[in-house]
Amino acid sequence: MSSEQRVEAVEKALSILDAFSEERSSFSLTELAAETGISKSSLPRLLNSLILFGFVTRDSDRRYALGANVWRLGALFRRRFDLGEKIRPELRRLVDLTGETASFYVRKQEERICLYRQNSPNPVRHHLDEGSRLSIDRGAAGHALSARDDAPTVFVSLGERNPDVAAVAVRITAPDGDLRGALCVSGILSRFGEDARGQAGRLLLEARDRLRLTD
Repeated sequence: MSSEQRVEAVEKALSILDAFSEERSSFSLTELAAETGISKSSLPRLLNSLILFGFVTRDSDRRYALGANVWRLGALFRRRFDLGEKIRPELRRLVDLTGETASFYVRKQEERICLYRQNSPNPVRHHLDEGSRLSIDRGAAGHALSARDDAPTVFVSLGERNPDVAAVAVRITAPDGDLRGALCVSGILSRFGEDARGQAGRLLLEARDRLRLTD
């Protein structure tokens, strides 16, 4: 996309929202400037606009956090897919049986979005946040989401996006064949070896069949 088709102020405001995560749920002005690369002189006006529309809040200690309007839009986005009650039990089952992180992705143009996830209980793990946006052209889930209907049933990636991470994924489709998303198990490459990936692939196919039967 060319620079003429983009608005710099909007991109800066969105980069503020994008800075928040499970690990960093609030920021001071100085911390936010360091995280986003936006100058401290420019941040207050951007933040005031985000506060006005309910996307950011500011507490008595002058720390900034996400506002309720972010939750509202996230709920609307998830409602389009209406899969949470079916997907989450499968994610928990995959984590229990593999010990690795399980996630569910949907495609949004040339990105994949982690709609649901269950992180591994292992202290050393592939950690994902719900809402994370990743490239569609790398990783097992990305290959699953961009594949043709006659592509392999199980997709594997080894160190494509992160040299220390391996992943296995399957496509999840509706009864009419419409693609709903990709179910994925990912783990640290040194631990998530060929045998473990094979087991994860079999478990993913079983989960896919259960989801297809209950769609």
